Amino acid sequence: MKKKISIMIPCFNEVENVVPMSEAVCGIMEKELSAYDYELLFIDNCSTDGTRAKLEQLCGNNKKIKAILNVTNFGQFNSPFYGMCQTSGDCTISMCCDFQDPPEMIPVFVKKWEEGHRIVSGIKTSSKENPFIYFLRSIYYKLIRGMSDVEMIEHFTGFGLYDKTFIELLRNLDDTTPFLRGIVAEYGHGFNRIEIEYEQAKRRAGKTHNNFYSLYDAAMLSITSYTKVLLRVATFLGFISSGVSLLIALVYLILKLTHWHQFTAGYAPMVIGVFVLGSLQLFFIGLLGEYILNINTRVIHRPLVVEEKRLNFDDEKA
Repeated sequence: MKKKISIMIPCFNEVENVVPMSEAVCGIMEKELSAYDYELLFIDNCSTDGTRAKLEQLCGNNKKIKAILNVTNFGQFNSPFYGMCQTSGDCTISMCCDFQDPPEMIPVFVKKWEEGHRIVSGIKTSSKENPFIYFLRSIYYKLIRGMSDVEMIEHFTGFGLYDKTFIELLRNLDDTTPFLRGIVAEYGHGFNRIEIEYEQAKRRAGKTHNNFYSLYDAAMLSITSYTKVLLRVATFLGFISSGVSLLIALVYLILKLTHWHQFTAGYAPMVIGVFVLGSLQLFFIGLLGEYILNINTRVIHRPLVVEEKRLNFDDEKA
């Protein structure tokens, strides 16, 4: 019986890319990996540009192509994570729909999997994206790696191969705000993880959906899920600033009581101190709010994704 490879591709407004991507993946599977059975699963995050019509057409023409259509946009983390948990292969390859994750890496990943590596992670060594964005990402990865108790993986986006044993772990996590990169970093050593380097290509067509908010969201999710350093920094700075404030207040009071004739400091130090301490308080209140938001999301425990429709899942339990 042939081993089955699942390729999971999340998409949102990728009308120009879904057909070429399906052709590229199916071509590789049928020509280079013909010894394997396969399924190609698209999970659509409520596209509005005609992507869904293309997916329905693809699924109608090829039963090996499946699709899950979400009722709304569930974000850049929930939808791919959910899609991986719906695959049925002996391994699952997760990749983007815009060709920045090269389909040509699929045979490389499968070869490493057959050698015994149950997680094969694609690591960007360079990128044809905006150099400034790549530079900011590099700084972010180093910062989060330094702050986290888990050894985070630099320039890892989730692109890679995952054995069905790891997919089963994901299904059992019951995490309403999953951060796949952190999960792989935390548990990957137990699955004989290996890293494969590649150059990230330019987006083939369409506009990127990454913006300041999405990048900020990713950063905050990783910080609030895998670090506590900033909360400790807030505590220490709170102690230090309160001590300094008490010391300044005591000195100010003594000078006033002794009627020191040269004491002409006025209100400037007080005003400056209020602004400095106020800005620190606002910053750390906002940081604390991010942690509380993360806790609140987990406590509410909404489903990862709510499906509108499944295509070509007729022979499987929904």
